[in-house]
Amino acid sequence: MITAARWTVPADHPAYAGHFPGNPVLPGAVLLDVALHFIADASGLVLDRCEVGAVKFLNPVLPGDELEIRHELSAAGLVRFDIVSGLRQIASGSVRPGMPE
Repeated sequence: MITAARWTVPADHPAYAGHFPGNPVLPGAVLLDVALHFIADASGLVLDRCEVGAVKFLNPVLPGDELEIRHELSAAGLVRFDIVSGLRQIASGSVRPGMPE
């Protein structure tokens, strides 16, 4: 079953301050962090320690973009996710929860 959450990126998000002056783009690390928090909240999974697999950032995230974060848990325990904004595919990837220290 695919679960989805929505997030509108604040135009004044602090990550835009240095990324990049005059041409603000949300850093991929920030986008991934937001996605992991939404997935954890929606699924109840603990993703504080996880293995991130093959994340692709396909389009930039601009101030005010409305994002939909979709995820699905496979029978093998892998979480596959996609992030879209309207018709634009923003990112996709997978995470495996609960990796040991």
